[in-house]
Amino acid sequence: MEVSPSLLSANFANILPDLEMINCSQADYLHLDVMDGVFVPNISFGFPVMKAVAKHCSKPLDVHLMIVEPQKWISQVRDLGAEYMNVHQEVCPHLHSVVQQIHRAGMKAAVTLNPATPVATLTDIVEDLDMVLLMSVNPGFGGQPFIEHTLKKTRALRCLIDETGSHAKIEIDGGVNRETAPGLAQAGADILVAGSYVFGAPDPLDRIAFLKNL
Repeated sequence: MEVSPSLLSANFANILPDLEMINCSQADYLHLDVMDGVFVPNISFGFPVMKAVAKHCSKPLDVHLMIVEPQKWISQVRDLGAEYMNVHQEVCPHLHSVVQQIHRAGMKAAVTLNPATPVATLTDIVEDLDMVLLMSVNPGFGGQPFIEHTLKKTRALRCLIDETGSHAKIEIDGGVNRETAPGLAQAGADILVAGSYVFGAPDPLDRIAFLKNL
C-alpha cells in the first residue's frame, strides 16, 4: 500500500517538525488539499504556502485541487515539482482537455470523484488517467466519518480499471484509519490519504507504517 499523509492536518503554527517527520517516514507522497471556498465550503492554503512546503519536503507532492477552474493553475502546480495534479470531475466540463494539459505539463493526471458522483462517469477517460481519487467523506473539512458506500465504489472502480486495461491507481481520501484501511486495501485501493489519523497520533511514524504494510 502507498501512503499520502494530508498536510491539512499538520501543525501550521510549527510545520517544519511535521515535514521532517514525513521526510523520514515510510510515506510515499505528501497530499496537499487546496480549497477555494467556492467548490467546497472552506479555504485551506495557496501557492505561497505550498512553495514553502515543497522546499522542505523530500517526498513527491500529490496536489489535490478542490477548486473551480483548476486548469488555470497547471503551470503553478508544475512549478512546485508536483508528481500528481488532481482535479475534480465535477468542475471540469472539458475533462479530457484538462487531463491532456496536465500531461503536457509533465505531471501525472488524477481525477477525483465526490461521494455522490458515480464511477461510471469516468468510463470514457479512465484509460488516460494515472490516478482516480475517491472521496470517502464530503470534501472541505478533515476529521469526518468514513462513508461506508466507498467500499462498494472502490470495488466498482477496480473492476472498471481492470476491464479497460487502465494503469490508473486508486486513491482514497477521508476517514482513513486503523478500522477502515484494511477494508479499503481488500477492495482494491492503491494509495491511502490520511490526515488526522497520522498527524493527530502520539506516534505518526507508527501509523504511517501500519498503513504502508497493509
